[in-house]
Amino acid sequence: MHIHILGVAGTFMGSLALIAKQLGHSVTGQDQGVYPPMSTQLDKQSVSYTQGYHAKDLPKADVYIVGNALSRGNECVEEILNKQYTYTSGAQWLSENVLRDKWVLAISGTHGKTTTASMLAWILEITGYNPNFLIGGVVEGFGVSSRLTDSDFFVIEADEYDTAFFDKRSKFVHYRPKTLVINNLEFDHADIFDSLKDIQKQFHHLLRTIPNDGLIVHPQNVSAIEQVIEMGLYSEQQTLPTSKLEISDIGTTFDVENNTVDWNLLGEHNMQNGLCAIYAAHHIGVTIKTACEALNTFQGVKRRLEIKYQTDNITLYDDFAHHPTAIQTTLSGLRAKVGNKNIVAILELRSNTMKSGVHQQSLVDALSEANQILILKPENQDWDINALFSKDSLFVCVEDIVAELGRIQQGHFVVMSNGGFDDIFNKIIAKL
Repeated sequence: MHIHILGVAGTFMGSLALIAKQLGHSVTGQDQGVYPPMSTQLDKQSVSYTQGYHAKDLPKADVYIVGNALSRGNECVEEILNKQYTYTSGAQWLSENVLRDKWVLAISGTHGKTTTASMLAWILEITGYNPNFLIGGVVEGFGVSSRLTDSDFFVIEADEYDTAFFDKRSKFVHYRPKTLVINNLEFDHADIFDSLKDIQKQFHHLLRTIPNDGLIVHPQNVSAIEQVIEMGLYSEQQTLPTSKLEISDIGTTFDVENNTVDWNLLGEHNMQNGLCAIYAAHHIGVTIKTACEALNTFQGVKRRLEIKYQTDNITLYDDFAHHPTAIQTTLSGLRAKVGNKNIVAILELRSNTMKSGVHQQSLVDALSEANQILILKPENQDWDINALFSKDSLFVCVEDIVAELGRIQQGHFVVMSNGGFDDIFNKIIAKL
């Protein structure tokens, strides 16, 4: 079968392309912006794609999988509708063709989904479960963001964003998990949700799909999650224990039920991610001790405080953080590790929520650990970013940011974006 994917370079759709290929299908795609690490993965797996959504590039296929970034008015969408071609969403296709007979372990929450899902997949891999997985990032140790095996267990990153232009439910309602992690829950996706209550309603719909012998894993004392559970709980739940994070020789360390995790990851948020992964794995039979030992060998995920370049005086990081809480936890974890050394935060406000200005003051607070802030001013913003940040912190193009970084002699440079950021890393490295 020939499957053509519109939005093939997105983190979810790119991962889906690999799974469709493993099932023996012929897979092609189109996308508007294609950049690493997903472009690299698609190229390595020989998934051919074209740039842009031009109807003339739309091949004849058996089914078209349409990504949620596409809407009515898109050339390809209109062509598919006019010609009455068979189309579906990525989440629905995955549910009907892959997940139906699996024990699905779904990782949900506003942030930390990719990292937690990667940790869980790694635990199951090390303990011999050989898991299937689909994750929105390339996991170090696996080298890919998705795979199919003969295992009964499937780890998936479960996103609350809507499914497609024709299906406005959250993607995760299609997955029917037996084990569900809700890592955290905050307001996000201001382009499709009007309030936190709107998002909570989608999580309530998700909880209604969990079987009564299933399990929901979540942190303690998070009111937004507790409010969802109060709307209806139909399965067992496991709240995370409290643990103390300490700096270690290689990164950080914490204890779980008299077992120790000592790894190279930083930050309280990663400790919580790890706890979620440990207890999700425990639900299918992995002991706490074995899960902790597996996490000791976890190397991380690309674009999660990933070191891209290093000299004696400068360390350059790539981080996917694009929500104020994620930005704050990333910088706080790095601050705890480097002490009073210089931290420079380089930020692209790319997501619809961040560009809308809904998190204005939260963004200022989130960046408080940085000694210097360099922000690429978003286009077409409806709020006054100049009132929040000094003119020395705001830039109209990447080239000006790179020039400024070239004048800084030492420090930890943290580039934060959920996009390509105009090829900023090659430009910074060339300058340095």
